[in-house]
Amino acid sequence: MNIDIPEGKDAIEYVWGEMIPGIGISASKFSMSVYAHTTLGLREFEAARLRIAQINGCAFCLDWRTERDGKKVEEGFADAVTHWRTTDAFDDRTRLAAEYAERYALDHHGLDDEFWTRMTTHYTQREIVELSMSLGSWLAFGRLNHVLGLDTVCRLPSGVNR
Repeated sequence: MNIDIPEGKDAIEYVWGEMIPGIGISASKFSMSVYAHTTLGLREFEAARLRIAQINGCAFCLDWRTERDGKKVEEGFADAVTHWRTTDAFDDRTRLAAEYAERYALDHHGLDDEFWTRMTTHYTQREIVELSMSLGSWLAFGRLNHVLGLDTVCRLPSGVNR
């Protein structure tokens, strides 16, 4: 870990809640709201989330699988995300979600008219904004946790440990 955590304190709760409560608590609420209020399908949501996790290298995010109504993406889905360009496991929306995540994180200046034409063919304006906000959350907070070394001790408020 790259920051000191007082003995007996939970690292995530301390950093996100006590160290900088004016920022950390609000950031945590935003991070959790991406999961609580999404309207995106599970596969496209997870394709985008996992692609950001792969880019960030956040250990917790790589292991996590979002669950909805008792369902998670299939075993091997993360491998398909790695190969989003060539996998036959994705429909157009799921593939585009993984592509957008990668380009958002690594080449946001390269999002050209051709890309946006494809995006608006498969996603509504509202879905594009929602996906963009989700990508921003995952990119920022997954990277923050990895850089500070919190991703190996990460525990969600629900009590799920890595």
